[in-house]
Amino acid sequence: MTLDAKIPAGPLAEKWSKHKFNLKLVNPANKRKYDVIVVGTGLAGASAAASLAELGYNVKAFCFQDSPRRAHSIAAQGGINAAKNYQNDGDSVYRLFYDTIKGGDYRAREGNVYRLAEVSVNIIDQCVAQGVPFAREYGGLLDNRSFGGAQVSRTFYARGQTGQQLLLGAYSALNRQIHLGKVKMYTRTEMLDVVMVDGHAKGIVTRNLINGKIETHTGHAVLLCTGGYGNVFYLSTNAIGSNVTAAWRAHKRGALFANPCYTQIHPTCIPVTGDHQSKLTLMSESLRNDGRVWAPKTVETAEQLRKGAIKANQVKEEDRDYFLERKYPSFGNLVPRDVASRNAKEMVDDNRGVGGSGIAVFLDFADAIHRLGKDAVSAKYGNLFDMYYQITNEDPYTQPMRIYPAVHYTMGGLWVDYNLSTNVPGLYALGECNFSDHGANRLGASALMQGLADGYFVIPYTLGDYLATIGPKPVDAKHPAFEKTKQDVIALINKFLAMKGNKTVVEYHRDLGHIMWEYCGMARTEEGLTKAKGLIQALRADFWKNAIVVGENDEVNPALERAGRVADFLELGELMVDDALMRRESCGGHFRLESQTPEGEALRDDDHFAFVAAWEYTGDNQPEKLNKEDLEFEFVHLTQRSYK
Repeated sequence: MTLDAKIPAGPLAEKWSKHKFNLKLVNPANKRKYDVIVVGTGLAGASAAASLAELGYNVKAFCFQDSPRRAHSIAAQGGINAAKNYQNDGDSVYRLFYDTIKGGDYRAREGNVYRLAEVSVNIIDQCVAQGVPFAREYGGLLDNRSFGGAQVSRTFYARGQTGQQLLLGAYSALNRQIHLGKVKMYTRTEMLDVVMVDGHAKGIVTRNLINGKIETHTGHAVLLCTGGYGNVFYLSTNAIGSNVTAAWRAHKRGALFANPCYTQIHPTCIPVTGDHQSKLTLMSESLRNDGRVWAPKTVETAEQLRKGAIKANQVKEEDRDYFLERKYPSFGNLVPRDVASRNAKEMVDDNRGVGGSGIAVFLDFADAIHRLGKDAVSAKYGNLFDMYYQITNEDPYTQPMRIYPAVHYTMGGLWVDYNLSTNVPGLYALGECNFSDHGANRLGASALMQGLADGYFVIPYTLGDYLATIGPKPVDAKHPAFEKTKQDVIALINKFLAMKGNKTVVEYHRDLGHIMWEYCGMARTEEGLTKAKGLIQALRADFWKNAIVVGENDEVNPALERAGRVADFLELGELMVDDALMRRESCGGHFRLESQTPEGEALRDDDHFAFVAAWEYTGDNQPEKLNKEDLEFEFVHLTQRSYK
């Protein structure tokens, strides 16, 4: 399959503006003749639905939560990047573009990333106009702080609840359109399949999570804004309901899945405490602005800490290893997430981990409190400190936080071109649901930037080009494809409900998570990945033989919901392993132990792997077909990434 990214020709800074001019337009009188389906109402979905409705399109928006306000975007803490250069510290659109390309370890498209940096400056103005209460300096100007992977301050924030405030802004814009009748909102409704008519996406099949009703919905285009698939690992910082089902069912209808092995491990999470946990809690990367990461210099000191014989504050300064500051003097504690995570793992592997489990390092604010005062630190991070205290019963003002990496974000997703269109006409993917902007590792505070960029400033232009091409003729709801797809969904649901084994779906999910974390997590090897593939295949076969799903369809049935999502995770997990096996290099969050520099850093192989891996579904239990989109670097020189 030939993959055309549709990157416009010409100078980098002019690509987007010229492309917008060349796109076909839909005149205002015709826009009301088009129906657009938006699945997911986080930052990407809510902003897209609101913007398209404002333009005049009829929008049907779907979410499985009881309100769009409960989308997982609300959990983002630290901030949103934008190249405003308010700090006058040397930032620019080009520098944000360069930092993002470099942070993604040169595995992202230049054209998409530059556009993201370019429109970032508009996002802040949009959100301020909506009333988002960004932090401000004494003089009233918007404040900025630093995040990993950058040497400038470009991150706008609202204490430790930036995602919540941004989502409330998008939610208010969405509500306005709901009130005006331009958006019809379907809550507690899960998309379970895409309806294909003559090779185009023309609708979806959904299940009402309250009464189990299976319905079809027509649309001239379908926009998937359903987030990432980090919960394939079972334990992650994602909401428990976050899943891959919408994207995966679209994949099985022909949409390519790109770079599935690119998983981001966030370095500052509250460590695992036992098998009782169903999710993990993130501590914002913004804490690395003032917190210093360290581990004991010796195994003996670490053992004393683990036994509780001494406390962290009793470890002398000369007995502490501030390992990020030692190894990366230029960036220090603000190295990108993949670098910080691997180094924390190295400390634990050296038996210098802390906490009762020994699987943690310290994030210490003693110096910041001494330098700035407790009140100043509280003003910056107070709600985050309180959250840590509520979960751990430890006071981070008087003792260091314990942190350890955890699965947080996925850079892979549905393959899309410059217009955010998948290879399936009429099917689009926005935000974390697509693969397009972050390469092999996402910089902190760039997820919110991408979600809002796609929803507010990209899709309103690019979708019109497709709609103008197909024309406003109504979609035929009686086309046989709708009933056929609906019956496919019903058959799958009945298959789940007939499962009367002796092992719960949650147990299978946990088992899958253990396999993924052990063999396809922070460090990967040929041997481990090969073993994982066999383990996942055996687990999936056992799932269909011995899993139990209780209840019926026509009721609230979390077991049924979970069964469908875990079945999809079991298939996706094997594809992630296949992708990681194929990519015999290290890049960003994909770290192959066989491919590292003498200093232990990721070693890319640009001669053989400077491409996007776009996988094509070929049938149940069949190997997927690899399609490649070669990456061309015209404006950024390929070089070994260094933060030293």
